[in-house]
Amino acid sequence: MSERRPGILINFLIRALVGMAIIFFVNEFLASKGMDVSVGMNIVTFLTSGTLGIPGVAMLYGIVFYQIL
Repeated sequence: MSERRPGILINFLIRALVGMAIIFFVNEFLASKGMDVSVGMNIVTFLTSGTLGIPGVAMLYGIVFYQIL
């Protein structure tokens, strides 16, 4: 079990960093189109993107779009 731990941690960190990069670029893209929709970059979004990956990032944007309806 201890042999898998570094791999799991590295996988989590890569997913979290890629998720945060996606959030940053999507926020910038939406701002350039004049849409006032953005997902905050904080520890909750970091943990969500690290745990769930890209579907988690999509879920965060889905929640934000649902709130503006």
